[in-house]
Amino acid sequence: MSFIEELKEKTKSISSDIAAYLPEETGFQSIILEACNYSVRNGGKRLRPMLMLCSYILCRNNGSEELSEEEKKSIAPFMAAMEMIHSSSLVHDDLPCMDNDVLRRGVPSTWAKFGEDMGTLAGDGLMLYAFETASASEADPGLKCRCIEILARKSGIFGMVGGQSVDVMLTGKQPDRDQLEFIYKEKTGALIEASIMIGAVLAGADEAVTATLEEAADCVGMAFQIQDDILDVTATEEELGKPVGSDSANGKTTWLTYYGMERSAEDVRNYTDKALKLIRSIGSYDFFERLLISLIDRKA
Repeated sequence: MSFIEELKEKTKSISSDIAAYLPEETGFQSIILEACNYSVRNGGKRLRPMLMLCSYILCRNNGSEELSEEEKKSIAPFMAAMEMIHSSSLVHDDLPCMDNDVLRRGVPSTWAKFGEDMGTLAGDGLMLYAFETASASEADPGLKCRCIEILARKSGIFGMVGGQSVDVMLTGKQPDRDQLEFIYKEKTGALIEASIMIGAVLAGADEAVTATLEEAADCVGMAFQIQDDILDVTATEEELGKPVGSDSANGKTTWLTYYGMERSAEDVRNYTDKALKLIRSIGSYDFFERLLISLIDRKA
């Protein structure tokens, strides 16, 4: 099986696992449940839950990708929770008060379909429901508590939300290079760090291994966001599934502003190479490595 075929198969399987944790669209509040589910079901790479699973398999290190039912009940709720939090951030990013995007993955963004009020509430609802979902994990209570702590910190004011706040504050202005790197590490990188760290913790990795993988994930996040900057300039709307050139239209400074296209592409490769080196210091998992390499050449 080729890597692309394997990636599609794993993405489909993860999407099915996530769907099992989505709420039933019933009751007086069914509209908000529909909006939440629409946001999660609306395609996506499932990169973060996939990274979590890859980290788990790497650290478990028993030579098999197959998970027992007990293992699935431990990690699947956290994979679903991670995708819910990621989706909530996209819902809020698309709002008129943020990026004002009416397309997401080639279809109407959540606020464009359900209205700005429901879009706002859907983002809030998904963020909170993610923790309800994670709490359903049947992992060891101590490990589950540690993972929920990671999920909360990396999602909140010292992680993704913190990065988003600086990004919003500096829209229309020119952040310096340190501020720009902070935005990338927190707004994009924090959830990738959480994903890889949670996979490691659930597999029983010690603090040293978890810290090494956190550093690797930081590099993955930087590479991913810089590649996003490149795609905002080079991709088509059809490839990207959303309007291109939105960074420039919204007056945002990006990595390309400071470093140009050639240096930015080189940085994507260098960050990816460092991530791979750190991961290989822990163990060997071929699909994990190929997944990270594929992020360099992605078109969306």
